[in-house]
Amino acid sequence: MIVLVYFWKIRFSAIPSAIIHMALDRISLNRSSKITFFKSLGTGRGETFTPGDADARRWGLLVVIPRSEVESFDASSLISSWRKIATSEYRGILQPISSHGKWSKAQPFDSNQISNWEGPVAALTRARIKWRMNSKFWSAVPPVTVSLKAAPGLQSAIGIGEAPIGLQGTFSRWESGSALREFAYKGAAHLKAIQETKDLDWYAEELFARFAIIEEHGGF
Repeated sequence: MIVLVYFWKIRFSAIPSAIIHMALDRISLNRSSKITFFKSLGTGRGETFTPGDADARRWGLLVVIPRSEVESFDASSLISSWRKIATSEYRGILQPISSHGKWSKAQPFDSNQISNWEGPVAALTRARIKWRMNSKFWSAVPPVTVSLKAAPGLQSAIGIGEAPIGLQGTFSRWESGSALREFAYKGAAHLKAIQETKDLDWYAEELFARFAIIEEHGGF
């Protein structure tokens, strides 16, 4: 199994179509016997993780699927209909390196993990924030965001979410695993946020995963 990730930037006039897509895509994806996990995603600037951070013109999709099914899925009517309203597309084919935690009570990236990868990597963080902790979480985010965007080796980063409040995370691309580790384990703002996570217990569920970027096109 591999992880297939899309991000589309759409025309402003197509925003209502994208919202409908978010509802109808779940029906089609649930019916597929090949897909073991999927998430339709809204996106944001990844700066504050408040509703005001949302980007109504950029939407995403993540699926876990057999490598042999990628071409067929990429040519499906679901993907084609997104492309009809998109002005740009990012598509990444990823293989898990490591994963810690759960996403919607599942561990979707635990199989087919690889090691000794020397190429570019992607990182995905996702959390379900306890409702009473949202304000504390939002106040802790800006220093980490500033640190992330200034991190050596970062190629791009985007905020992701399954809902405007409470189900949020990031997807980022890095030149190498060592660049990602340098930020994750040595960045002062990030380490402070990790400690606050332990002290304040603001997540009801969290996940952190790293991936080898096997193939990609486009950007975000």
